[in-house]
Amino acid sequence: MRNSFLCTLLVLLSVPLVSAQPAAAPASTRIALPAPAVTGGMTLNDTLAHRRSVRAFQATKLTMAELSQLLWAAQGITDNQGHRTAPSAHGGYFLHLYVAQPDGFFEYIPAGHALQKLSDKDIRATLSPQPSVKSAPIVFVVAGEYGRAASLGGVETGQRLVNLEAGHAAENLVLEATALKLACVTVGGIDPKQAAQAASLPADISPIYLIPTGHAK
Repeated sequence: MRNSFLCTLLVLLSVPLVSAQPAAAPASTRIALPAPAVTGGMTLNDTLAHRRSVRAFQATKLTMAELSQLLWAAQGITDNQGHRTAPSAHGGYFLHLYVAQPDGFFEYIPAGHALQKLSDKDIRATLSPQPSVKSAPIVFVVAGEYGRAASLGGVETGQRLVNLEAGHAAENLVLEATALKLACVTVGGIDPKQAAQAASLPADISPIYLIPTGHAK
């Protein structure tokens, strides 16, 4: 009896224990972007003079360097204190900047200057029925946290501050596109609920602007 017990115990001890730790997380879907250029390029006056809204685009894909520059212009960090290219009330930074393109839907992460892939889906055609949104190789989605901004002075004040911040970021982006000799148009006439549903955004993040961008046709 004792020998039988000892044999059973030895067999059990020889079996590898199953780890109590959770399974390893899948590989990161964060994509590092090339460092943006912070000097040189077209002068501000030339950029302002040449900015135009363009609604017809070639299918040509933007380069990673071009995408990096556009994202940095809109929401990039510019110093060690975390200040960004566009101003924000009380440094709250209530915006989220997304990228919709054929190979998926991404969020720009200013800290680290990277893209986080959120989906493999091409959602451009479901963001808005406007032809410019459907045809552009990239559509930037500018969205904001109205609820969080309301803490600065109420719902109405929060809405105004977020909308102003979205305007600052959008103008930076379109001026950078002009400097890169790209074409774009700001699309404010959208259904925020439709766009949010298409992008599967959290309930507290609301789309404000769509900015289709590419090479002019």
